[in-house]
Amino acid sequence: MADANTAAAPSPQPTEPGGARKRRLLKPMLIMIAVVLVIVAIIAGVKFTQISKLIAQSKIPLPPAVVTVMRAEFADWQPNVSSVGSIKAVRGVDVTTEVGGIVRTLGFKPGQEVAAGELLVQLNADSDIAQLHSLEATASLAGTVLKRDKAQLAVSAVSQAQVEADEADLKAKMAAAEQQRALVAKKTIRAPFAGKIGITSVNPGQFLNPGDKIATLQTFNPIYIDFNVPQAQVGAIALGQPVAVTAGGLPKQTFAGKVTAIDTRFDPTTRNITVEATIDNPKQSLVPGMFAQAVVESGAKQRYLTVPQTAVTYNPYGTTVFIAVQKSDQGNDMLTAQQTFIETGPTRGDQVAILSGVNEGDQVITSGQMKLKNGSSVKVDSHNAPLNDAAPKPQEQ
Repeated sequence: MADANTAAAPSPQPTEPGGARKRRLLKPMLIMIAVVLVIVAIIAGVKFTQISKLIAQSKIPLPPAVVTVMRAEFADWQPNVSSVGSIKAVRGVDVTTEVGGIVRTLGFKPGQEVAAGELLVQLNADSDIAQLHSLEATASLAGTVLKRDKAQLAVSAVSQAQVEADEADLKAKMAAAEQQRALVAKKTIRAPFAGKIGITSVNPGQFLNPGDKIATLQTFNPIYIDFNVPQAQVGAIALGQPVAVTAGGLPKQTFAGKVTAIDTRFDPTTRNITVEATIDNPKQSLVPGMFAQAVVESGAKQRYLTVPQTAVTYNPYGTTVFIAVQKSDQGNDMLTAQQTFIETGPTRGDQVAILSGVNEGDQVITSGQMKLKNGSSVKVDSHNAPLNDAAPKPQEQ
């Protein structure tokens, strides 16, 4: 009975050998490594294909860059000093009245040429003339009294003191008459010099106060231009130098003149000095107050090798230009860009002087340099070449 009630003991499990367990764990790892290697191989294949295409494309020659060129040539340059200034009348004044009065007549029309001494305005002077006549009569009477007292002094009828008092009285009355005569003359306003009279707002019957403006009188030929010159350039300015003047609103017109005055001091703020030139203005085209540009010729002419300023590239390591040179490649003549360092000189307008680095006759590339490097192939198309004007002007579209 005891044996029957006794529970059966579990049978022992067979033990897994250590090598089999390692193989079971290593198998997934090998599969994962194999998958990674396959992925790496695929990526490497794709990259190899891309690199091969790039290498193949790099062997294909690029089309030549389209550029414009200009032949470097020598040109005569006239050194000059250029500045802007204002036109000013040689003689100009606002005509005013020194005394008050009512306008009787106007002796001019606005814009009219008037001669020196010509009547401009006549003020009412009737009461002043009457006062003058009264003073003249008083002075005449004083003269008669003096003449009579001198005759009586000869016979000792009056004293010397009386005669002297009569002389003083005559001088005072003559001075009063002269003062009144000057007042009457001031009522007649005349042109102080010959010139052109401007627009007036004065009308007959209007009362003018002393100092009221009647009109502007200007002399137009010759005429001045005042312009400022920096301290660094004042050494190039001398009396008598020729000046060429151009003004806005007067296209294709150049007025000739010469330097006639140089100021005696510099402006302490700008360090500029004012120069005055006298300009011939026979047609009176230049008007006081106009804005104008003055160019003063200074020194002898210089001869420079000239190229457009657009051809020059300014870099931190130096100034360069590209020159189009002929190169033979497998029997084919082609143009290539050759970069060269240069030294630049003065500039004028669109042009710059080349002191070294370029020879006369070189085909200098004037546009399209940004896409070039030394040895690049180029194709010349100069239909839209940059301007090369020594005195450029704004282009009206």
